[in-house]
Formats: sequence, C-alpha cells, structure tokens
Amino acid sequence: MASHPRYFREGVIAGLIGAALVAVWFLIYDAASGRPFRTPALLGAATFEGVTNPATVPTAAHLVVPYTVLHGVVFAMIGVLIAYLIVSAQREPSRVLMLFIALMSFEIAFLAMVTWLAHPVLDELAWWAILVANALLGPLWSRAVREGIWAGLLGAAVVALWFLAYDAAAGVPLRTPALLGAALFHGLRDPSALVITTPLVLQYTIIHGAAFVGFGLVTAGLLTLADRDPRLLFAFFMLFCCFEVFFAALVAILAEWLLEAVPWWTILAGNLLAATVMLGFFFREHRVAWTEFIHARR
Repeated sequence: MASHPRYFREGVIAGLIGAALVAVWFLIYDAASGRPFRTPALLGAATFEGVTNPATVPTAAHLVVPYTVLHGVVFAMIGVLIAYLIVSAQREPSRVLMLFIALMSFEIAFLAMVTWLAHPVLDELAWWAILVANALLGPLWSRAVREGIWAGLLGAAVVALWFLAYDAAAGVPLRTPALLGAALFHGLRDPSALVITTPLVLQYTIIHGAAFVGFGLVTAGLLTLADRDPRLLFAFFMLFCCFEVFFAALVAILAEWLLEAVPWWTILAGNLLAATVMLGFFFREHRVAWTEFIHARR
C-alpha cells in the first residue's frame, strides 16, 4: 500500500509534464504560424461551445484557459493509469503487454476524440502537428529516452545561445537561425536577400531542436547498453565524432555558400560546446559505466 501514493504522485507529475510538452509544442507551432494560442482556442471552442466555423473563433483567454485545465486533468489521469501499469509490470512482466496496449489505446482514443469533438476545426490543425505532439509523450516513461531528450535539448540550447551571442556581437541578432531556416525552407541562395522574421527563426529552431533530440536519444540508448558492457563506450565516442563530421559535411553539401556567410569556426565551436555539455550531462547519469571503462583500460 505504501507504493500507491508514490505511483499516483509520479503518474500525476508525468501526466502534467506530458500535458506541458504538448502545450509547448503547439505554442511553438502556433507562434511559427503567426497565431499564438490558436490551437487551444480552437479546441476549447469546439469542446465547450460546439463551434462549427473556425473563422468565428477568437483567440481569447476564456477559451484557452478552460481547455488548458481540461487538457492537464486528462493527461494527469492517463499518467496515473500508466504509472500503475508500470508498477504492475515490474512485479509481473506479463503485464508489459497491457502497458503497450494502454499506450496504443491512448493514441487511438485521443485521435478519435479530437475527430469527434473538434471535427469542424480540424481543417486548421495540421494532422502531422497532432501526430508529433502525441509521439512526444511515449518517451516520458523510459529513463533512457528522458535522458536523451534532456541531453538533446541542452545541446540545442547551447548551440542556439552560442550563435545568438555571435550574431549579437556582429550587430545582427538571430541572423544565423534565420539564414539557415531560409536556406532550408525557402531555398535562399543570396545571404544579402535575407529578411529576419520570427516565423523563420522558430521554424528552424524546431528542426534544430528535433535533430539534437534525435542524436540525444541514440546516444542515451547506446549509453544504456554501455552500463551493461562498458566496452560499448568506444562506439559512444565514435558516434560523437561522426556527429561533428556529419554536420559539417551536410552544411558543405547542401549549402556550400553558407560557409561563406557563417564562418566554419563558429559551427565547429558551437558543436564542441554542445558536445561538452551533453557529455557532462551523460557523465552525471552514467558514472558507473565511465568508471568501469577507465579501470578496464588500465
């Protein structure tokens, strides 16, 4: 019985984290579209007022706040259920199947509920944005994936702050992400034609963060295996080196002219700073693997 309050508390916390993650994702998506809080306003209008015409829906607090509360409560309840299934699976491994079924059922139920309650406003909500939001939730229950996400976000933030400082020192704040975003999304080839806009910066920032999170997930998975076999840390270091080389080669191949607008040493410095921060984060979480690896080499 003592474990009941624990899994209940952890479930609520995980559910609220999941709710916040989805809310932040749609906030970024809406901001990139130039309409902050548009998604919760649309869903709030469809859920509480039965609105059928999205054009008549205002982006107002009386729609955003109630839907956000409902959003958080539902996710907290789902969190408690999944936390209970995880605790049960630890005692009876056969219940892992139940956990998997619960996660899949959650995805299907969520999509069905959105389609049923908010069908009239779905034309304004990109299906891939909903899919990405739900795909962000499953990893909350895996320690390795949580580590990968946090490490990736830390690395992305370090690079972003580095280029923000570099651009500010050059007198053109946010020029680098805007330049990369324009090259990636709009095929810009002439840096002098660049117009720095918030949607452009946000669009690239999303891709930038997703790439680092993907790298963090792969690295975290490799380190989880290295906890059992420290010799795999060789592969870990190789992965970091390949990441540096791959990024530089990708920029050179896809947009060679960018190396003239963005000095190569700034790219190298940014990636080295990110690698240092991510290594420090992983070292804190996997000290046993590092220690055994060092002793094995001796």
